[in-house]
Amino acid sequence: MKIAETPKAPYYAVIFTIVAGDIDKEDAGISTRMAELAYEQDGFIGMEAASGELGIMVSYWDSLDAIQSWRKNTEHQVAQKAGKSGAFSAFKVRISKVERDYGFGI
Repeated sequence: MKIAETPKAPYYAVIFTIVAGDIDKEDAGISTRMAELAYEQDGFIGMEAASGELGIMVSYWDSLDAIQSWRKNTEHQVAQKAGKSGAFSAFKVRISKVERDYGFGI
């Protein structure tokens, strides 16, 4: 995976952090599907992820409306219920506005 290419700020980041629960192959497939589905959403910019016992996914969006539409996506809501019913033992979602960014080698 590479660092997501993002536009000139401002834009929004959704930071999704999980502590793994009883994840099986089906749950792992759901995560892959959610990433594919996010790329199809209006307003989606890109994402970055790191996994292990503590998993972190950061997705980037062009507006709060786009984030809200993603949250209301029917398939995404089914995945949220799966996470709450055992795939995750804990999770936290944080939404923030990116005011500036910088880096190198991108």
